[in-house]
Amino acid sequence: MSKLAEFRQLEKHLKEQLKALEALKGDAGLKKEIEFETKLRDLLAKHGYSLKDVINLLDPQQGRRAPAVESKSGTRRPRQVKVYKNPHTGEVVETKGGNHKTLKEWKSEHGGETVESWLAR
Repeated sequence: MSKLAEFRQLEKHLKEQLKALEALKGDAGLKKEIEFETKLRDLLAKHGYSLKDVINLLDPQQGRRAPAVESKSGTRRPRQVKVYKNPHTGEVVETKGGNHKTLKEWKSEHGGETVESWLAR
């Protein structure tokens, strides 16, 4: 897309968003919500409370609720250490995964099944 076309497209989007903003400015419901929020924040400041204080007053159990999505971190059991011994060189490789540099070299040289047969533990 050329710079000029991109400019015109962004300009068009901006005009649309400005129209939507002007429409919202005239909305009575928005004006009511803004007025409510302003009065609420003034009242809280007057009495020295924060929004968290009000939430704790109205719903003390809110802070103790379990999270909606439980994390699964820490639930996997650790991987077992695998020990491979190359019968040609006598070299030993200990790894928990298959992403070991030497192990990859062996698999490319001798084949995956052959290297897996060298598994000692």
